[in-house]
Amino acid sequence: MTRPAVVALGGGHGLAASLGALRHLTDQLTAVVTVADDGGSSGRLRRELGVLPPGDLRMALAALCDDGEWGSTWRDVLQHRFASQGELHHHSVGNLLIVALWELLGDTVGGLDWVGRLLGARGRVLPMSSVPLMIEADVVGLDPDDVTAVRTVRGQSEVAVTAGRVTSVRLVPDAPPACEEAVAAVRSADWVVLGPGSWFTSVMPHLLVPDLADALCTTSAKTLITLNLVDEKETGGFSGADLLDAVREHQPDLRADVVLADPSMVADRRHLEDAAARLGASLAVFSVAQTGRAGVHDPLRLAAAYRDVLR
Repeated sequence: MTRPAVVALGGGHGLAASLGALRHLTDQLTAVVTVADDGGSSGRLRRELGVLPPGDLRMALAALCDDGEWGSTWRDVLQHRFASQGELHHHSVGNLLIVALWELLGDTVGGLDWVGRLLGARGRVLPMSSVPLMIEADVVGLDPDDVTAVRTVRGQSEVAVTAGRVTSVRLVPDAPPACEEAVAAVRSADWVVLGPGSWFTSVMPHLLVPDLADALCTTSAKTLITLNLVDEKETGGFSGADLLDAVREHQPDLRADVVLADPSMVADRRHLEDAAARLGASLAVFSVAQTGRAGVHDPLRLAAAYRDVLR
């Protein structure tokens, strides 16, 4: 049986979860990763060297590494963080390796491909844009004297932990260039998987890069949206239906085929089915959470759910 070409979009732990599941189903797998991180090691390298933030790209590569001793060892090297009293504190080896390859090759995609070869990665990792981006969000509930007042929160690291309710997000610059290889992957895919992950800072930004958004809205691939297991800080109080409506509000032209949800996100099934239908999608409910670990996807359960949906 021919295995489907799948493109998974997102960032951070959410994208790593979907990649860890999808790698069991296909060897034609491409990760398209957000490049708006401005915190931690990635933020420091971005500010100092003017490069794309490498952290989410590194996590995606680690999620795709070969299962053997070679791949798992290099995965651990890639993820290793230094602990010191100096400038190297909390930098990850993988971030430094990726940036070194970028400087040596002068080629962002080529550098990521070299790391993938080193890991024996089962798939390819691409940035969603060729330039580093900043996220801005409109947030309500931050002013104790006027809970309806809208404030602007800037930066992925700030939006991700805001105590208010995010109503919309945008990118700076507002029409960034897409990674050409990412656009081509979406257009030639059989399936596109969006989510899980931090909704406004890892999932939604893909819908705001014009050429990538156009590819997502016009591709012949089927589209699967995977909902989170629990509320992220930035989406506290959002139901599954709210998350889907936010997608539609930010990109009205996007159509989906399936919305995948864990039973924990289906408090009101009819409400969630209606929100999925507004995107053109049907609802598929599978238990995909890890037993005893709240908010963590079980890679084999998620793989089984993806297998049933993609089939």
